[in-house]
Amino acid sequence: MAPPSPRLSAPPKSTPTFSPEETSVIYVLGGPGAGKGTQCANLVRDYGFTHLSAGDLLRAEQDREGSEFGTMIKEYIREGTIVPMEVTVQLLENAIMDKNKGKGRFLVDGFPRKMDQAIRFEEAVCPSQFTLFFDCPEDVMTERLINRGKTSGRADDNAESIKKRFKTFVETSMPVVEYFEKQNKVVKIKAIKSPEEIYEEVKAQMGHRGFEMSKR
Repeated sequence: MAPPSPRLSAPPKSTPTFSPEETSVIYVLGGPGAGKGTQCANLVRDYGFTHLSAGDLLRAEQDREGSEFGTMIKEYIREGTIVPMEVTVQLLENAIMDKNKGKGRFLVDGFPRKMDQAIRFEEAVCPSQFTLFFDCPEDVMTERLINRGKTSGRADDNAESIKKRFKTFVETSMPVVEYFEKQNKVVKIKAIKSPEEIYEEVKAQMGHRGFEMSKR
């Protein structure tokens, strides 16, 4: 089977690959340690979403044998900065296409982290339904990540990387949240309570936006 890396340099498209009538995309944003992954797991279980983590896709690509982007991605992740937009958007498009040809519900976790990512994805891949934004203070996030770093094995779960990641989030991702807020496409969740309490608020907001829980 041919390696998928040539797909990363797809030409710009005039219309999105997927229609929002068939493909429901929700962005999930929040600073590092805001609890995005935990809440995404709940939504996958109860609402039938496919969870796509931009960070996980990039980490997988950096370790994929033969990847022309692996070394570059490692450097960006280590420095806590943002990988070039074209790479991340194309990896996400590939992952959506690989799941039932893009039909269904998708949570895109940790994306878009910059305005150029947001605009490129909306125009070329699929317009989103809305953004779930988990709002959490830096001190709470730092404590969570330091604790996670004791067992996660992730190179960026250390104090120096955490500080860089939070600074990057505030400078580059908050403008994305503000951009979608102006379109009434942001659901803001205060993420300082317990995961169970936070999820109760998430479920209420999902209902307000017309998303019902999956039948079991």
